[in-house]
Amino acid sequence: MTPWYGAVLEVKNIGGVLEFRDNPPQLIRTREDGHKDGFESPVVQLERNCELLKEWLMRRSIHLPIYGAVVLAYPKQIVAVSPAKTKLLFPNLIPSFIRSIPQQGKKLDKETFDWVSADLVKSHQIFIPKPICETYDIPFSEFKTGVRCEACGRIRMVKLPRTWYCPHCKVTNSQAHFKTLREWFLIFKRNITNRECRDFLQINDIQVAKRILQMMNWQSQGTFRNRLYIMDLCNGNTSQNKEALTLRQ
Repeated sequence: MTPWYGAVLEVKNIGGVLEFRDNPPQLIRTREDGHKDGFESPVVQLERNCELLKEWLMRRSIHLPIYGAVVLAYPKQIVAVSPAKTKLLFPNLIPSFIRSIPQQGKKLDKETFDWVSADLVKSHQIFIPKPICETYDIPFSEFKTGVRCEACGRIRMVKLPRTWYCPHCKVTNSQAHFKTLREWFLIFKRNITNRECRDFLQINDIQVAKRILQMMNWQSQGTFRNRLYIMDLCNGNTSQNKEALTLRQ
């Protein structure tokens, strides 16, 4: 946001050879093996976000032109067909794109600009994407399960009394399960059962899994075998005490 205009950048990180089609609007990705995937057009997403920003400003009686561009996150991404009317950039071209935007029309005074900037930040909401499996129809069996070691990055830490042990780098971490469980909600679905927790963390004991889930301080629904645990992804860990994450088996 500037006193003269607003700019929206729609960033995409999609590998393969990309084709931007206009009729109907769609992004086609061709993988190295020749397989083709279709995605919603980033051009349509950009236009929608520009319109939403305009509406947000108009509700505050602010009238500024809004410019936009689609940004490909890495130069290694190959574009076979570019969008017909939308600017397509790599990150190193963003500064020159911004400098090229004309500073015309009425400029917001400093007080108004500071106010609208602060209100824009205040109005921000965390974006929680749909689980990857739901978006791309990927089965559970395609993912490696087990607790990831934060020290070496390896998966399949071993559950010991009160902690987790990494057989690769010999590190122990009593809270290693927390980030792994958070990945569940981002990858698979918005709730988890005791059985799913055991399968995902690679533990066998029902009571251990129960204690882990209860100590995470998440919302729960149902009783006994049908109990579901739900994490508030917007607030992250809702526990007031980190020690509550430590297993006490």
